[in-house]
Amino acid sequence: MLNTAIVGLGRWGKNFVEAVQGKSDRIRFVRGVDAAPDKLRDFAAKHGFGLCTDLAEVMADPAIKAVVLATPHSLHRPMVEASARAGKQIFCEKPFALNHADAAAMVDACNRAGVVLGVGHYRRFWPSMVALKRAVDAGELGQLLHIEGHFSNENSNNTAGTWRDSPAESPGGGITGAGLHVLDAFLNIIGPVKKVRGQLIVRKAPPVARDVASVMLEFANGVSGAFTTVRATPLYWRVHVFGDRGSAESISENELQIHRSNAPPERIALAPVDSLRIELEAFADAVDGRAAYPVSTAEVLRTVATFEAVIKALETGATVEMNS
Repeated sequence: MLNTAIVGLGRWGKNFVEAVQGKSDRIRFVRGVDAAPDKLRDFAAKHGFGLCTDLAEVMADPAIKAVVLATPHSLHRPMVEASARAGKQIFCEKPFALNHADAAAMVDACNRAGVVLGVGHYRRFWPSMVALKRAVDAGELGQLLHIEGHFSNENSNNTAGTWRDSPAESPGGGITGAGLHVLDAFLNIIGPVKKVRGQLIVRKAPPVARDVASVMLEFANGVSGAFTTVRATPLYWRVHVFGDRGSAESISENELQIHRSNAPPERIALAPVDSLRIELEAFADAVDGRAAYPVSTAEVLRTVATFEAVIKALETGATVEMNS
């Protein structure tokens, strides 16, 4: 059992706790760190761990072997570097960093300390996304030609006044909070990107933003791609891969739709799983040496570098070329 501290007990930090506490035999939370502990006493008591406000208290406790960071990304680098120095295993929620330089520094700190680094891209563990990648890798769609996607989740209405309203913390409209999930899915399924183009149309600045970010990609293997995120429209998710023998799309967490010539669309319902629990247990397995964490640090760095290129393309309107 991996004794772990959860750092940051906002909405997502609570989701992590509820995914594993009392349910997993691989990982458990034994301490919570948050700047406002008084609001969390009942939650912490319910889940059987104590609270503190200072990460240094966790660093000094030899019984705590790992940390899960569910904090704003501007805090990730100092927290990752401090945790690595203390010899703690580290799981960090996305966005890992907003630029490649910070991401590379954190990866280097973990490598030098010899600690595992897991980065949270939980939608990779969705049944529909696992099935979509499996179909692509098996060649079921033939020669790949194009990938497109969309993720909107109405977060401008639901997160007003948080870090998501800040252009410094959340650049590119909805790209940082939502579109990054699609970008990571694209890279996981298709591979490195060669060129990025972008368009950001702002109808109303934050708070309660009204903006649309659209991105066009040219991958190193010749596949094209495009995705959009709208901060003020209800939840919608899709990742759709097109090949010369068919296409397949993830249309929800547990649904995949297949399109083939001369046949009606085939809609496949998949058994649901707890993807947050799966990714945290995969982290615990990596700490135990059972298997490498499924998202490698090379992939993490590639996602951050491509994200940085996307933001530059959106802000400048220029085509950004990458060293893939």
